[in-house]
Amino acid sequence: MVATNAAAFVTVGAAVKKAREELDERKIPLMGVIAAFVFAAQMLNFPIFGGTSGHVLGGLLSALLVGPNSAILVMSVVLIVQALLFNDGGILALGANIINMAVVGSWFCYWVYRWLARFCRNETIAVAISAWLSVVLAAFFCALELALSGIVPLLVVVPTMAAIHGIIGIGEAMVTVAAFAFVKRTKPELVKG
Repeated sequence: MVATNAAAFVTVGAAVKKAREELDERKIPLMGVIAAFVFAAQMLNFPIFGGTSGHVLGGLLSALLVGPNSAILVMSVVLIVQALLFNDGGILALGANIINMAVVGSWFCYWVYRWLARFCRNETIAVAISAWLSVVLAAFFCALELALSGIVPLLVVVPTMAAIHGIIGIGEAMVTVAAFAFVKRTKPELVKG
């Protein structure tokens, strides 16, 4: 808990500095709109076990529209509000949730997308794979943290979280592909990718 909170604090601090390079003042309202969308989407939880739940992230879509560092900020604000107002995710797990969803689910998977886009003829495939991976990797890291804390055995939590989030990831990929294609077609200047 202390390690993930410290890592999240340092990462968000670095993201604040780097986000200044990504953003112009036209994108700041977009960050608010994205945060509202992600907040609403993440409130639809599917209980799993051991105090965990499954839900879509919205992290890759955030990164594609406002950049990877700004997406860390968007996702962190969403997670902080959820923890403080709804006790969703919990305050003690906030650092872990920021690392899993904001850093892994947004920032890291944005760079996976950029790498895949170099090799895929169809950008949609790169977006879909990266969006799916954002959910699965965030769930994997959550499972790993739960196992390391002794709450649930590793060989129980990893397969369960991976299976459920693999399915949720399909929905994430479909929503991300559709939303990204819509924005790219109607407002291409908003696309960061």
